Amino acid sequence: MKGASILKKEVISKCPVCGHDLAITRLHCHNCEIEISGNFYLHKFHALTREQMEFVLTFLKNQGSIKAIEKEMNISYPTVKKMLNEVLLALGLDVEEDRGSQQRNEILEKLARKEISFEEANALLKALK
Repeated sequence: MKGASILKKEVISKCPVCGHDLAITRLHCHNCEIEISGNFYLHKFHALTREQMEFVLTFLKNQGSIKAIEKEMNISYPTVKKMLNEVLLALGLDVEEDRGSQQRNEILEKLARKEISFEEANALLKALK
């Protein structure tokens, strides 16, 4: 199909039927028409959802500054931390977050969503210590 407009489709990394990892078995060059067959596996970053990949790009663009990420994405500190942990887990990296830290993040997230007052959040945070 030389010269025809080619629709670019995003590569998926998980089988939509069983959820296992997919392997690329054929590569094609649209310039010289060569095709290469084999088992080519996707990089770990393909395991990220589109939302996680956008977060990673925002994180890199802002050089890891959580304040800048909060501002650009209009999200709270606990949400940034939660998303970062989700990305790390999706990449197969260990995330060591103690239960107290997780509870603190949940309290701060509720405060950010205005589900609890500052006084309630403060009391809950003090009770964690």
